[in-house]
Amino acid sequence: MFYLGCAVWAYEGWFGNFYPADLAKNDSLKAYAQRLTAIEGNTTFYAIPSPNTVQRWQAETPPDFRFCLKFPQTVSHQGLLCPQLPQAQQFLDRLLPLHQKLGSVFLQLPPSYGPAHLPDLLSFFESLKSYPIKLAVEVRHPHWWQPHHQTTLHQALSERQISQVILDTRPIYRCADDPQHQSKRRKPDLPVTFHQTAPPLIVRFISHPQWQNNELYLAEWQQFLTPLLQQNQDVYFFVHCPMEDHSPFTARRFYQQLQAAKLVTKPLPWDQLMPVPQQLSLF
Repeated sequence: MFYLGCAVWAYEGWFGNFYPADLAKNDSLKAYAQRLTAIEGNTTFYAIPSPNTVQRWQAETPPDFRFCLKFPQTVSHQGLLCPQLPQAQQFLDRLLPLHQKLGSVFLQLPPSYGPAHLPDLLSFFESLKSYPIKLAVEVRHPHWWQPHHQTTLHQALSERQISQVILDTRPIYRCADDPQHQSKRRKPDLPVTFHQTAPPLIVRFISHPQWQNNELYLAEWQQFLTPLLQQNQDVYFFVHCPMEDHSPFTARRFYQQLQAAKLVTKPLPWDQLMPVPQQLSLF
């Protein structure tokens, strides 16, 4: 299954294009799940959701929708991970009512968390292995890409069936302009390693607002994903953009690209919605 989504569902700039202009904000998740098939869910990075919130997420999404949620920053960004295990366990316990809709839960580590902390990282994951939840990690310290450390990390994650989230920021750095010039928090410029440590594959693609600056990299992703999709592996592909107005439309265009290559056959829910009637104008 190829799951496609963005990082948020209640973005203000989507009303009137991705969403109907008159959509109630409280109906954003329901409308999002009628269009795309997964959500990264940045909201959990900032707070553990309440039980009522998790129940609402379950109720407002179809059976084949998937959530890939981040551990709270109070777990991932406080130095060592193991001292934060009680909070991590509380978070996972809170998510269990999502059942099969919980695609994966991932740890986004800060740039300060480097290869020297690998024993802590592995102990953290070892303590959570009893949960019936797929876990993943995104690393950002540049030393993780040194050949020795990369090999060690890949082997350790593969042995434990932990996915390494692949972050691709090339479109916003290998371009003539700076689409992040108004961003409060710039994405890191790090190498992209086309390597899967464990299923499912999780990709976070930071797109450029202009489609032509994404084409080269999305063609590369299509090539990498081809054998995985042909083997019916689960893939989560999340599209971000410094101007989030563009994210769902870039995601949809990539899906259409995969459809044209016959790598996905199931229609995108978005493409099955009835078009919104347009009022005729008088000339």
